[in-house]
Amino acid sequence: MKIIDAHLHFVQEPYFNEIAKQAGHLNTDEHLRSEYKRLGFAGGIVMGNRSLDLENHQYPEMLKYCVGLDKVYLKNNNIESSLSLIEAHLQRTECCGIKLYPGYNPVYVYDKMYAPVYRLARRYNKPVAVHMGETASPDARLCYSHPLTLDNAAAENPDVRFVMCHFGNPWLADAAAVISKNKNVAVDLSGLLEGRVNIDQLFIDQSGYLDMVKAWLGYINAWDRVMFGTDWPLVNLEEYVEFIKRLVPKKYWDNVFWKNAENIYMGKC
Repeated sequence: MKIIDAHLHFVQEPYFNEIAKQAGHLNTDEHLRSEYKRLGFAGGIVMGNRSLDLENHQYPEMLKYCVGLDKVYLKNNNIESSLSLIEAHLQRTECCGIKLYPGYNPVYVYDKMYAPVYRLARRYNKPVAVHMGETASPDARLCYSHPLTLDNAAAENPDVRFVMCHFGNPWLADAAAVISKNKNVAVDLSGLLEGRVNIDQLFIDQSGYLDMVKAWLGYINAWDRVMFGTDWPLVNLEEYVEFIKRLVPKKYWDNVFWKNAENIYMGKC
């Protein structure tokens, strides 16, 4: 089965090296290529954490990227002065979209400061991926990353394609309502696990939670807008493939594991 990872990170630094090790991987070009070949991954979409310097966004040939406006960049820069650089990224064939980090950035995605970013996304017909749900650091603010905040941005920008990252976990019901209502919102299933797991035991120990994930995916019933993603190097790739297979009905695997990402991301590169 062909697979496209619609959400990963690719940064060589101690933090990512350590979490890769905890997931049973090495955070290197060579290891990722080897695992992609072994598991049938055709490629992946990097969620950019490398500022906006064009030279920082050089990746292995099987990876494309979304340029990221993360808290490190926005701490010392503003969007208005960065528009030409954002546009330079969007003009690249290997750049598939834009990534926003509400929660880490204490600004709602419907704030007027993002209006010029959405205009660029609209002009280049490239999606805007948005971190939604829990955050990895305690100094973040969850009110900004609640899925209902994306409803405002999606409703105000109906001709912009948004991707709700992480299914807004753990606010699954709210996330499902936003996705169901707004046809311009897709979702990726990245980052729902961390490190190594025993999949059989996980579905016993976490049966209530995982039943809810399956139920709300079924409620949305929008299998042309649901994408496989991992949040590499946070998880073990082989285990995560099996994890998502158990959440998604088999008849939708082709859509979820590659066709939707190929349409939403790869088709925009």
